[in-house]
Amino acid sequence: MKKLVISVILVATTLVFSPASAQLAPRNDLELRASYASSVRKASPAVVNIYTKGVVRTQARSAFRDPFFDQFFNRGFGGMTRERVQSSLGSGVIVQPDGVIVTNNHVIEGMSEIKVVLTDRREFEAELLLADPQTDLAILKIEAEDELPFLTFTDSDAAEVGDIVLAIGNPFGVGQTVTSGIVSALARTQVNVSDFQFFIQTDAAINPGNSGGALVDVDGNLMGVNTAIYSRSGGSNGIGFAIPGNLVRQVVNSAVNGGQMIRRPWIGASTETVTANLALALELSRPGGALVNEVYPGGPADRAGLREGDVITMIEDKDIFDSESLRYRVATRPENETVTVRAVRNGRERNYAVPLSLPPEIPARNETVIGGQNPFAGLKIANLSPALNFELGRTYTDEGVIIVDTSQSRFASRFGFRNSYKILSVNGVDIKSVDDLVSVAGQGGRSWTIRTQNTRGQVSTLQYRG
Repeated sequence: MKKLVISVILVATTLVFSPASAQLAPRNDLELRASYASSVRKASPAVVNIYTKGVVRTQARSAFRDPFFDQFFNRGFGGMTRERVQSSLGSGVIVQPDGVIVTNNHVIEGMSEIKVVLTDRREFEAELLLADPQTDLAILKIEAEDELPFLTFTDSDAAEVGDIVLAIGNPFGVGQTVTSGIVSALARTQVNVSDFQFFIQTDAAINPGNSGGALVDVDGNLMGVNTAIYSRSGGSNGIGFAIPGNLVRQVVNSAVNGGQMIRRPWIGASTETVTANLALALELSRPGGALVNEVYPGGPADRAGLREGDVITMIEDKDIFDSESLRYRVATRPENETVTVRAVRNGRERNYAVPLSLPPEIPARNETVIGGQNPFAGLKIANLSPALNFELGRTYTDEGVIIVDTSQSRFASRFGFRNSYKILSVNGVDIKSVDDLVSVAGQGGRSWTIRTQNTRGQVSTLQYRG
C-alpha cells in the first residue's frame, strides 16, 4: 500500500450549533444580520489545508534524436532527463473521528511530500487508503491519540437550488477561509473534470487551493467536496462545482472497508442524451432522458426487459436528465440492488425492475508489461472488457487491446503511444488480445507498421524502419 507523508494541523474550537429545524427566508432586518459563526465553528476544525511537493521528470530536447544513443545513455529519444520539484496546495476534510480524510485526487496525485496545516500546528503522517481518479477523490488516514473533529455527511440529494452553503478551504495558500453563497444549480453534467459528471454548482467563492475542501450546509454538515471552478482568469467568477456528498460517502466507505478500487454497479446498456432533435424524432413531449442504444446480452437491463429505443426518464424517484445523470444514479446505488427504472417505449411509460450488478470482466484484463527490443517495450497493456470499459468511461461493447500505462516506455513519445490508445494491428496482424501483441512484439525485427486508435476514434498508421 502506498504511503504518503502528511502533516495535519487542526483548529481547536468550541463546537456549538443549534440550527432552526425549518429553512425559512429572513422575516426581518434582525434575521438578515444573523451570523453563520456557529456553523463555521462546527465545520472548520474538520477542514485541513494540504501542501504537496513531488519530483517531476521531464526530458530536455536534444539534437541527437536517435535510438543508437538511447542504448548507451538510457535517455529516451527526447534527450537528457531532468528533474524538478513541483508543488501545489489544496484542502481536505476529516470525515471520521479516527482520522479518515477525503480530498481531491488531483491534490495528491504523484506527490511524495504532503503537509497539511491548520492553526494549532499538530502534524501527522498519513496513509493513502484509496485513490479514485474516476471521481477525482482520494482517501487518507492519520493516527491521532484522541478523536478528531469531523464532518457528518448530509443527504446531497435533498439539496435544493437556493439553499445556503459555505465553502471552507485554503484559497491561494492564504490560510483557511470561509465563503458563503447558495446552491446555484444541481446535477451539472457538462463540467468535464472527472468521469462522473454530476456536480453541485455554487456561487460561494472557490479559488485555487479550495480543491478538496468542504461545501457545508447551514447545519454545518458536509454536502460536497469542492473540486473545480469555471474561470477565464484563474480566480472565482461565482461558478464553482462540488462533488455530491453521496458519491463522496461511497468512496469513503469503500476505502475504510479495505477496498483497493471502487466497485460500482452498471445497468448494462449504452445510452445517449435525448436532445431537442431526438425528442422530436421520438415524438416525446420534451427533451431529456437517456436513449438506450445498445443492451448488453444477459446484463441487468436485458434481464429487466429494457430494449434499444427505450428512453429512461427516472430511477427510483430521481429524474434522469441525460446519460451522465443515469450513470451517476446507477453508480451510487449498492451492487446487487434491484431498482425501479421508468422508461418510455412507443409513447407509453412503464416501470422495470432492474437487478444491478457489477460489469463482467470477460475477457480477463491480463495487464502485461511488454519486454524485449521493440517499439512496445515498457508499455503496459490490457484486454478490454465491459468492466474495464466501465472503469475508463468507454463504450461497454468496445473490444481489443488498450494501453493502460506508458510511464515505463522509452519509445512512447516517438511512436505516439498514449494511455487509453488501442493497438489495432502490427505488421498486418490484427491485435485482438494481449497475447497477440506479446507474440508479435516478441518476433522482433527492424521494420514495423503499427495502427493505433486514439480516444476520439481516429486511426493512425506509423511505419518505422530501424
